[in-house]
Amino acid sequence: CDKYLIILMPSNEKDTYFVAVKVFLEKGGKLLIFKDNFGDWDLPGGRIKKDEFETPLPQIVARKMKEEIGENVSYSIGEPIIFMRHERVEAVQGNPTVRIFALGYKGQWQSGDIILSPRHTDMKWVDIKTFKPEEYFTGGWLKGVKDYIVLAHSG
Repeated sequence: CDKYLIILMPSNEKDTYFVAVKVFLEKGGKLLIFKDNFGDWDLPGGRIKKDEFETPLPQIVARKMKEEIGENVSYSIGEPIIFMRHERVEAVQGNPTVRIFALGYKGQWQSGDIILSPRHTDMKWVDIKTFKPEEYFTGGWLKGVKDYIVLAHSG
């Protein structure tokens, strides 16, 4: 008779994360960053919607890119190369703290003018070689941007 050991984990030991896609969009050695209307610097991309559970990730990336930088921008992306965990206070009733797990894609701008969404107030193309991410980003986004620069531009 085979015996099995079943370990039950109390539900309070698990956490709930939003899942997001982010694109490190480059053009001529520069990286696109932008500021949201809460004053935080960010990368193009965002959270996966509830009804997108079965949607291929590249289609979700395409939706987010269209929403955030306009529909006339052409770009290419590969597979995710950075994985980030970020915690933030939401600007909704009660200001809950949420956790976000994000897949970071290396992207290459090909053509088109960036047109920011109404949720973004400023944008910059920063030189990857001289950029100081700690002057713009915090938390998991900061770690992700630093990891990206090392991984994508070492050597």
